[in-house]
Amino acid sequence: MNLGELAEVQMGYPFRSRLEHDPQGDVAVIQMKDIDDANLLHAEEAIRVTLPKGKTHHLLCAGDLLFRSRGRSNGAAQVLEGIGPAVLSAPMLLIRPHKVLPAYLCWYINAPATQAQLAALAEGTSVRMISAEALKALDVALPSLATQQRIVQAAALAEQEQTLLARIATLRQRLTTHLLMKLAHPSPERATP
Repeated sequence: MNLGELAEVQMGYPFRSRLEHDPQGDVAVIQMKDIDDANLLHAEEAIRVTLPKGKTHHLLCAGDLLFRSRGRSNGAAQVLEGIGPAVLSAPMLLIRPHKVLPAYLCWYINAPATQAQLAALAEGTSVRMISAEALKALDVALPSLATQQRIVQAAALAEQEQTLLARIATLRQRLTTHLLMKLAHPSPERATP
C-alpha cells in the first residue's frame, strides 16, 4: 500500500512571520532542530507561541509522526504521550497514521532501505526536499498488526542493545586509559629503585 492510504499527510503549520519565543505562549512549536539525529523529539526545547484562535486542529496528538521533508536527513519522529499542546511548523510534514501502528510506520520510514527510496524521491539540488505528494506515494509494506507489533518490539530491543554496547565500549575505553595512566605514572611505593 502507499503511505497516503495508511495515513493523513499534511504540511506543518505555516507561520506567516518569524517565530518569536513567548514564555507565556500556549503551544510549543516543533521545528527541525527539535528532532535529533536519532529521530527523537525534544519538545521541551521548543519555542512557545500563542496559537491564533480556531487553529486547534493543528495541535499534535500522540502517535503522530513528524517528518523532516528538507535537508540531509529525511527521518520521522513519533509524538509520544504527554507532549502537551504543540504544533508542527512548515516545511515539516505531519503524518497521522490511521491504518497502521504509528511506531511501525516510524520504524519503516527510518529503515535504511526506505531512506534510500526517499532519497530517490527528493527534489532540488542545493536543498533536497520531499514533497507531501511524493511522501504519500511511498510504498509501505503492511504486515498484520501482530507482526507490526513484533517488529516494533524487536527494533526497540536492537536499539537498546546498540545503546548498551556503546556504553560498554565507552566504559572499557575509560578503564583501559585509567590502567595505562597508572602504568605510566607509578606510585612512589611501587616504583623500583
